Amino acid sequence: MLRRRSRAVSNPLRKTARRVDVIHMPRQAAQKISFLLLLAFFLTAKATGEPDFLGANALRDRAEIHSAFGRWFEQFRAQASPSELHDFLWSMPKGADLHLHITGSIFPEWWLEFALASKAQGYEYFTRVRVNNCSWLAAGERGEAAALTTTVTEPLYFETVDGARLETLSECVRGEFKSLLTLNGAEKAAWLNSIRLDRPGEGRDEFFEKHWQRLGDLTANPHIVAEGLARNALAFAEEGLHYFEPQILAEGYRRPDGQLMPIEASVSIIVDRMNEPDVVNSGIQFRFQQAILRFLPNAEAQLARAFEIVSSQPSWVAVNMVGREDNDKGHPRRFLAPIRALRREYPGVALSIHGGEVDEPNSHVRDTLLLGATRIGHAVNLISDEELLQSMRFGPYLVEINLISNLKLEYVQTLDAHPFPEYLRLGVPVALSTDDRGMWDTNITDEFFVAVHHFNLTWDELSALSVASLSHAFLPETTKYEVIARFQAALDDFALEVMAQGVPNPSNRFQKRRAFICENYQVCGNFN
Repeated sequence: MLRRRSRAVSNPLRKTARRVDVIHMPRQAAQKISFLLLLAFFLTAKATGEPDFLGANALRDRAEIHSAFGRWFEQFRAQASPSELHDFLWSMPKGADLHLHITGSIFPEWWLEFALASKAQGYEYFTRVRVNNCSWLAAGERGEAAALTTTVTEPLYFETVDGARLETLSECVRGEFKSLLTLNGAEKAAWLNSIRLDRPGEGRDEFFEKHWQRLGDLTANPHIVAEGLARNALAFAEEGLHYFEPQILAEGYRRPDGQLMPIEASVSIIVDRMNEPDVVNSGIQFRFQQAILRFLPNAEAQLARAFEIVSSQPSWVAVNMVGREDNDKGHPRRFLAPIRALRREYPGVALSIHGGEVDEPNSHVRDTLLLGATRIGHAVNLISDEELLQSMRFGPYLVEINLISNLKLEYVQTLDAHPFPEYLRLGVPVALSTDDRGMWDTNITDEFFVAVHHFNLTWDELSALSVASLSHAFLPETTKYEVIARFQAALDDFALEVMAQGVPNPSNRFQKRRAFICENYQVCGNFN
């Protein structure tokens, strides 16, 4: 019979990580993680002065917990309702979210809240609520001597600009915009829905070609981005996430008067917000990635600047390349020579690059590995490259899996068709992530839910996903040991609590069940 050890008994394995027992853990990854955990044990024992820190009793205790909870989970999963399964996964400690774009991870209601609050910093935002058909007119056509106006962009409903940009537009175009502060109820609802992928058939064109343009100048406000980052940290911590590594720009932000803000100022705003007590006390760990748009004409210059930023800013640890891959101007091999040149100058810059986020066979995953990436975002079409798939088994590369994103953007037609379970059970290292959860209206729990619901994951596989995510985080090795240790301790405490008292139901500040999970699964009762 398993009993929770008395807190009066000093057991360092209760304070650090345990050996990882997973059925499908790739061999090389398991050896690396075992080394990390053993070192974490040693460091903790050395710090506390506790003897026999790898005693047989402690290891046997950990193995019994893992084995017993695996059996408990099999019975629970077979009998649990969708709502009960979601409750369990919400409460379960989770490893890392390694693939998320911060400006895509801010929920529409958060965007509006932050935009209105930024009035205190001197910003005001305006969104297009009508199209006045502003155009060049022939001289004298309206009794005027010259052209009336010209638009600076193709008119797009709910495109959002700041006050400084609005002043540069013609009177006709300015008449199309209305302050976010004065939107009526219907306009506000329409604006919120315009940056949410919430209708059938919207898919990748709506997402890539409309959503970001509608956000517009909001993404150039460092105070909004920093607050969105902190809000995500707090929400993730409430879900039991231990680490996240968002893609967030260090520079490119503007002051209220429209002038470019120096990188020192924008980095200070972002880092200072993440060092405030609410985020620090949440316990979640974080680092950042600097991303570039791969298909732009100046992408090579952006890449060089990204390497420079990661080499000089301690909080930024990796470079990523983003943008839709069906735009051939961003093909991975375009960057092979530039990256090789940059590696001569900048040592130790990690690469986590989008690859294989398409619904057709191509060489993008293979070419992305050639660039030097150790983590691949999406890799949906890796399944079509059988030789590469075989070579990635038990290997050092991680695939960042984004189940809901791939469904929403129609890279898979159904979740049941996703290659994720094949990768997982072949031994390709994988981890779950949220991508642009603000636009899907989801959370990290939902990613675990659809994985368990559609692919019948075991407890070994669930825990292996989190361990793999943490072991591939771009963290200093000592910090990584500590984060893995805390995660393993939290996971074992959770298992003991659940077996003794049932699934916990803590109060939550943030919305536990959002639209995607409620609309597609029987989790929320009568959801409208």
